[in-house]
Amino acid sequence: MSIKLISSRENPQYKLLRQLADSAQARKKNRQTLLDGIHLCQAWLEHKGAPTLCVLGESALPLPEVADIVADCESRQVPCLLLPDSLFAPLSQVEHGVALLFLVGMPEALASVKLTQNAVLLDQLQDPGNLGSILRSAAAAGIKQVFCSSGSVLAWSPKVLRAGMGAHFVLEIVENVDLQALITDSAIPVLATSSHAQASIYAADLTQPLAWLFGHEGQGVSEDLLALARLRVAIPHLGQIESLNVAACAAVCLFEQMRQRLVAQP
Repeated sequence: MSIKLISSRENPQYKLLRQLADSAQARKKNRQTLLDGIHLCQAWLEHKGAPTLCVLGESALPLPEVADIVADCESRQVPCLLLPDSLFAPLSQVEHGVALLFLVGMPEALASVKLTQNAVLLDQLQDPGNLGSILRSAAAAGIKQVFCSSGSVLAWSPKVLRAGMGAHFVLEIVENVDLQALITDSAIPVLATSSHAQASIYAADLTQPLAWLFGHEGQGVSEDLLALARLRVAIPHLGQIESLNVAACAAVCLFEQMRQRLVAQP
């Protein structure tokens, strides 16, 4: 292996990595983020190709799977850095994880977008775990596009990436979207979830292309956006719980749509 050793906290490359690990502003400014651990790094290599940089701690060197990833990176002419574990630790948010990171570029925002295929719209979602879980469910259900409003948690933050488990790399994720304009100009129906809706998700026809609108963990979908939705649906439940977590709600909706589409196929 041809790996550059860095042992100083004052190294410019290391300083940049610390900024990206610690600061959402740094990630937005540099349009770069960190992938933490073997699974995410393998998924990036499989779906996206070469990262910008491969970073590993000394404790990861003896692991065969890490050696395979480093060899793959070197075959793609990706620079590799080796850090003492004491320097690597502040870069990772995973306790007792494998000391491996990729530095990757975040996708650029699209100049224009329009709803023409199955999609997910997220209004002011705040929790990284919820967003990552929704992205994972969307990818598993065959959704291709996810649109996040301004004020939502950064989709490419390390916590969201870990919760997404590689879903980011097979989705088109668009952030800072004006959802009102997007819905108004939509070529397909938009369905909003609301615990106060009369229509059941199981009675709705979900076989056509449509966009799902999910809202803030506390307030739900804003009234302005609810007013623009073609249909409001609720998930009926028998227990004494008022409503489902937004990530659980999204999973139920997306897989009910998938079920109906599979049943409707000849």
